[in-house]
Amino acid sequence: MCRLLGVVARRPVALTDLLASVLDPFLALATEHADGWGVARRTAGGSVGITKDPRPAGQDARLRPLLATTITDAALVHLRMATPGSRVANANTHPFGDHRSAFAHNGDFSPVTALDEVAGPALAEAADGDTDSERFHLAIRRRTDDGMDPVKAVLQAADDIRAHAERFASLNCLLLTQNALLAYAEHDPDSEVIARRGTDYFHLRYRRTPDAVVVASTGWPQPAPHWQRVPERGLLEVVPGTLETTVHGR
Repeated sequence: MCRLLGVVARRPVALTDLLASVLDPFLALATEHADGWGVARRTAGGSVGITKDPRPAGQDARLRPLLATTITDAALVHLRMATPGSRVANANTHPFGDHRSAFAHNGDFSPVTALDEVAGPALAEAADGDTDSERFHLAIRRRTDDGMDPVKAVLQAADDIRAHAERFASLNCLLLTQNALLAYAEHDPDSEVIARRGTDYFHLRYRRTPDAVVVASTGWPQPAPHWQRVPERGLLEVVPGTLETTVHGR
């Protein structure tokens, strides 16, 4: 399973500065989550830029300089641990997307084709890789391309997975749009992953300071009360600049 880190700020700042207190412990997780890394950020023009590589984050000399030279007010970082049987390749590396949005997922569902029944064969045809995560993204993207609000699109895509997948471990994800960062939290408490990793493995938590909001997967210290949990089946929305924060519930 993967690890997620997102940040939204009042003004554009270098990512190494925005994430100064959390970056080292988060990137230390790359020792285990070593099947690729990706960074998405909101650009000065308001679009989304993506850089990713299937090499381990801890062995890729490009990552730290990229984080130091990226000036932004909203970004996400993904460390991949590939689902057994899934290829370690650029096409399967998160985040997925383009200049309009970027998507990163922590979890899995099966079968990979679970969403094809809802979205049709065009969903699989649009995929560059063979992961369930990319199809999750495409199910969201199909809706936003049709004019649906991104918050509603994420919630509906999660509903479809729950309805049509035989099983899922986690639907935790980050969606970076041109206007906001969205963080969705949902997992199966009875999954085999939880049995191995512990009850808080799929918790998403966020911390608000006067100048930024950070949201992250577990695996490194996140002491209360500074860190709050994103509610189960809840979606955290944070707007760059204002830091307006909304938790959308069910």
